[in-house]
Amino acid sequence: MSQDKAQDKPYGGNAPKKAITAPGITAMKGSDRKIACLTAYDYATGITADESGADLILVGDSLAMVVLGHEDTLSVTMDEMIHHTRAASRGVSQALLVADMPFMSYHLSVEQAVANAGRLVQEGRAKAVKLEGGGTVVEKIRAIVDAGIPVMGHLGLTPQHVNRFGGFKMQGKNAADVQQLLDDAMALEEAGAFSLVLEAMPVEAAELVTEHVGIPTIGIGAGNVTDGQILVWHDVLGMFDRFTPRFVRTYAELGKDATAALTRYCEDVRYHRFPAEKHTSHMAEEETGAMKKIKIRKRK
Repeated sequence: MSQDKAQDKPYGGNAPKKAITAPGITAMKGSDRKIACLTAYDYATGITADESGADLILVGDSLAMVVLGHEDTLSVTMDEMIHHTRAASRGVSQALLVADMPFMSYHLSVEQAVANAGRLVQEGRAKAVKLEGGGTVVEKIRAIVDAGIPVMGHLGLTPQHVNRFGGFKMQGKNAADVQQLLDDAMALEEAGAFSLVLEAMPVEAAELVTEHVGIPTIGIGAGNVTDGQILVWHDVLGMFDRFTPRFVRTYAELGKDATAALTRYCEDVRYHRFPAEKHTSHMAEEETGAMKKIKIRKRK
């Protein structure tokens, strides 16, 4: 689809009509209609993202930063991911709900990876899981898929490796790195991944990977050449002000609007403007008369 035609498409009215599955996402590879993905972390964000028409909703380990206030994604636990995934699942009925496998939930062994992926599906009610990494996670992806759980891969800037990278830095900036990205992407596809997140890389790298794998690529900071895009709910709506990555487009300033609204509330309370008469309930007149007979016990 040309850029001009894409800009002519109206907002709204494109919501999925029935529940989307992992094979349904895979079938969208190469389509003119890009795959729209968002994160969500509880019932309220889940239902809002679902009603927006998102195709895929990720309960990301970004939960650690945008909801729990940590400095990075490494502190969130399996129990926390299950808790928030289960809450989000109650609000998601159309999009494919994917849950991130948090740091150290799949790193020790294939058996650990399968068991924790199973918990996210059985207890968290996710429909698929996502894990980060290339060749080192191939056997784990294969085993999880063999257990009947769809897996989404994640390459490029993988936040769980932030300490090894020395910060949140762009990946794939030279030909050797791009070769590794492509090799890893093809290995993840061969292991059974149904889609692949490409994060924070030059558009040329993302284009090469997208062209040579048969599963959809979902970009975040990888240009407009991938099969879809994903952004964090709080970034899209202007509700996380610690930092804003260059690749984010903010569509609203709900954080500022919320602060302004809550400030007005506090001021109305302080200066007797809330609650007003219209927010107040009254007893029947005969009951207020009967209240005169109430006995008031003296305080000791």
